[in-house]
Amino acid sequence: MAAGSARYVRYILFAFFVLAVFYFISNSGTIEPPIKLPAGSATDETPAKGKSPTTGGTTVGSTGGSSNAGTKDELRVGPNLDPAEFPMPMSPADPGWDDLSGVREGPRMNATFVTLARNGDIWEIARSIRQVEDRFNRRYNYDWVFLNDKPFDAAFKKLTTSLVSGKTFYGEIPKEHWSFPPHIDQDKAKKVREDMAQRKIIYGDSISYRHMCRFESGFFFHQPLMLNYDYYWRVEPSVELFCDIHYDPFRVMHEGGKKYSFVLSLYEYVETIPTLWESVKKFIKNHPEHIVPGNSMGFLSDDGGDSYNHCHFWSNFEIGSLRWLRSQAYTDYFESLDQDGGFFYERWGDAPVHSIAAALMLKKEEIHFFNDIAYYHVPFTHCPTGDKIRQQLKCHCNPKDNFDWKGYSCTSRYFEINGLEKPEGWENQQD
Repeated sequence: MAAGSARYVRYILFAFFVLAVFYFISNSGTIEPPIKLPAGSATDETPAKGKSPTTGGTTVGSTGGSSNAGTKDELRVGPNLDPAEFPMPMSPADPGWDDLSGVREGPRMNATFVTLARNGDIWEIARSIRQVEDRFNRRYNYDWVFLNDKPFDAAFKKLTTSLVSGKTFYGEIPKEHWSFPPHIDQDKAKKVREDMAQRKIIYGDSISYRHMCRFESGFFFHQPLMLNYDYYWRVEPSVELFCDIHYDPFRVMHEGGKKYSFVLSLYEYVETIPTLWESVKKFIKNHPEHIVPGNSMGFLSDDGGDSYNHCHFWSNFEIGSLRWLRSQAYTDYFESLDQDGGFFYERWGDAPVHSIAAALMLKKEEIHFFNDIAYYHVPFTHCPTGDKIRQQLKCHCNPKDNFDWKGYSCTSRYFEINGLEKPEGWENQQD
């Protein structure tokens, strides 16, 4: 009997508990819906292969693409906004310098990041993406184009899409852009590779490296996905960015009339380009109309162009104009070099090819040095010179690793031909 009474008491208490919980839930506040992410976020579906990215701007937080201001919850983002209304913070004294969170309002250039990678590079490129996103792109949401001579697999697409704040696009390089052109003597090219292997010239025996250099020199900017853009920022696997980027480098390029930019420069391996300058001089003779006054010949040559001093901008980092690379001047230049066969009969790299073109076909003021974008790609580092600027940019690079003023760097030469004052303390980093 006592046991039965105890059960009834337990039932009554349980019923009372259930009713109390129900009453609490029914009278509590409404649960807010999940936050809707901006268009182009990592959760958006990646466009199918071959689908072109849109180039129009969006108003993040609204339903339209208007460039006009809306409610206080809207962010004005797009290609048609007046830059004067959105000045960039170029120094700590400028408004917005410390605003490094959230999506930044203002104009967006018709620009993309571009990476040449293979499926096996997935974790190395993931590292690079996080560097770029954390230091810059999470506030700007620019697109990212990935190119490969083979189809990208689902794992590569899934991971990279999840990391990029903008839209991601994946392109397969056509065979004619990643193979020996018909005019190349295969036996001759093979003997060159064998000879370079014996002499232990870096990548001297590699076929794929030569295809890569030729592709980056003459074809990446003609890929269908790249035709949608005016500017590119090249990113390679396993790079590091050591400092915060407070402004939009694409806007700096566009608004400053810049067409090519760099952070590192050095001398090329002489053994890889023994006849490159002879091919360049032939091009100059055949196309004098493409050589602009006020160019940077002094960066390339110590004797007015008779010989090449082997200086070049390191092209694994470059931000540049796609319209310039698709111009008739650059097209004539690449086709002339390509016909001479040096990509396969020697081991011409895309870095000297790009650099020579920029130095000859662009005015000095159209080439830009991004001193405040601190960068590492094995084995060289660009770390901004000066304690003050490094602290302002919250850099974590070791100034002793800065390559800019070492004997094998050509950055001093760039400063000298442009009449630029070297930063305070550069003498202490020479060697």
